[in-house]
Amino acid sequence: MAGEGGGQRHAAAQGWLERARRWCGRARGTPGYERHTLLLVLKSTLAATLAWVVSYYLLDAPSPAFAPFSAVLIMQVTVYQSVLQSLRYLAAVAAGVAMVAALGFLGGPDLLTFALVALVGLSIGRWPALGAQGSQVATAAFFAFSTYAAATSATEKVTQLGQILLLVLIGCGIGVVANVTVAPPMRYRSAEYGIRSLSTALGELVSDMYPVLREGELDEERCRQWRRRAEQTGGLITQAREGFRTAEESLYFNPRRLLRRHRGRASFDGYGAVAAALERSLYQVASLTRSLHQWHEGEGDRHDDRAFLLGYADFLESLAQIAQVLGGLDEDSLAEQSRQLCQLADEAQGRCRDVTGTADRAGLPLADPARPYGVLVVESTRLMEEFQHACDVLQRHVGQEA
Repeated sequence: MAGEGGGQRHAAAQGWLERARRWCGRARGTPGYERHTLLLVLKSTLAATLAWVVSYYLLDAPSPAFAPFSAVLIMQVTVYQSVLQSLRYLAAVAAGVAMVAALGFLGGPDLLTFALVALVGLSIGRWPALGAQGSQVATAAFFAFSTYAAATSATEKVTQLGQILLLVLIGCGIGVVANVTVAPPMRYRSAEYGIRSLSTALGELVSDMYPVLREGELDEERCRQWRRRAEQTGGLITQAREGFRTAEESLYFNPRRLLRRHRGRASFDGYGAVAAALERSLYQVASLTRSLHQWHEGEGDRHDDRAFLLGYADFLESLAQIAQVLGGLDEDSLAEQSRQLCQLADEAQGRCRDVTGTADRAGLPLADPARPYGVLVVESTRLMEEFQHACDVLQRHVGQEA
């Protein structure tokens, strides 16, 4: 039994080592999540170590941990966020320390004063301008109050409180400098990743829909699944927006944008317009799936819609092809991809016109809200407009870059 337990522990250790080896391999090989995480950890370690050296060895501060804590706290994903959060953190700490100095000298270091410090600090922390650093007002006030209470003279009290501000300023400064000078993050790929996630989700959904419409095997269960999948894309839209915001922020205050290979990336307006078009397309596909689902939930006679559904399947297939290209969007090959997208958009335009023409020739009740035909025609036009807009935006973006 002991040998069996030892063998399991050895296997578990080997599995952990293998996972760690693969993680390190991904960090070394590709500029993805693993590499960004490793860089952030190493830069935070460097900033914390430098801040400790300054506060402990050079200043001989009684509370040197304030400096490395501050350096790590403001080490954000982008340089812009590091600067923004450091300013907010400094404001929060200054408010907390100033409040302790005022209330402490007026009321003394007793329990009632501490309760008042907590009340005022927590209230100031609700100020929206401080953002995520609002809680640091009360935290800084508590540390400052303990330092104030331990001091034996008025001069020592003032000196200790001022030193807290100095240490926080040193830590924030070192953190920002480390983030700016040591591989400052350029997250322009985040905009591409957002577009890829949206286009992949959209492409996979319509790719499941058009074969069913083509074969005439539409049923309530499939419609329910499509509707549920379409309604679950809200999280992807939120992630794409966050990725686009991060990509834009990564340019602010970033010295790497001055390098030759980054000079052309001064704006993400093109990617933003494409992402917005994909968002609207997902909402329109959700409307389409709801209409199909509600149609099969109800009862009613079926019109001769075989030719219409075949044409609609062809249209959705053309959209799936466009979404596939957008799902592999890469700035290094954007010129070729934009040309391919324009060709696919022209084909999709023709199939979109065929949808409307087939519906008119078949005499389908487009104005009947109990039938999905009118919604399908309207959504095909809207979807085509959004995809055409995305292709046009990318083509203009490529022309500007050239």
